[in-house]
Amino acid sequence: MKDVKSLDNNEKLQYDTAIFAGGCFWCMVEPFDKMPGIKSVVSGYTGGKVANPTYEQVCTGETGHTEVVKITFDPKVMSYEKLLNIYWQVTDPTDAMGQFQDRGSQYQPVIYYNSPNQKEIAEKSKADLENSGKFDQPIVTRIEKAQPFYPAEDYHQAFYKKNPARYELEEMGGREQFIKKHWSK
Repeated sequence: MKDVKSLDNNEKLQYDTAIFAGGCFWCMVEPFDKMPGIKSVVSGYTGGKVANPTYEQVCTGETGHTEVVKITFDPKVMSYEKLLNIYWQVTDPTDAMGQFQDRGSQYQPVIYYNSPNQKEIAEKSKADLENSGKFDQPIVTRIEKAQPFYPAEDYHQAFYKKNPARYELEEMGGREQFIKKHWSK
């Protein structure tokens, strides 16, 4: 996968970005990273009141940040709507105070939009999910305007590739079972 920083200006113009919070960012990279049209998935932080926060600061829950993934994608290959469909299937949209074993405000589910078009698409996607009857509880995932994004420290990037055993333990914390329960046919 080509590093987004190495793209020339013409290449950058063809891509868009999406920012999603859905629990620990370690578990949010792989579902998107392996999809066609994805140029990069970067773990990071957004939505808080501290510039350039560290992992240790965000973990306190006091900075206001959420752990997120910033996805750079080619909309000709992977639409924002398809990204949202993946997002809904790898998060618990009914849990406002964390995701699976990850508890706290830094793990809450949030879709951060970067344009009026993304906001409209996200709101429709959320309404469609609410009306689907798939969940017994209300959909609490927030949809908010994108804030400054701060990449996480290098050791967090592509964690599932760097530390597969630890990643597997994280996945066993409830995410995998939730996905099977709500999304398997």
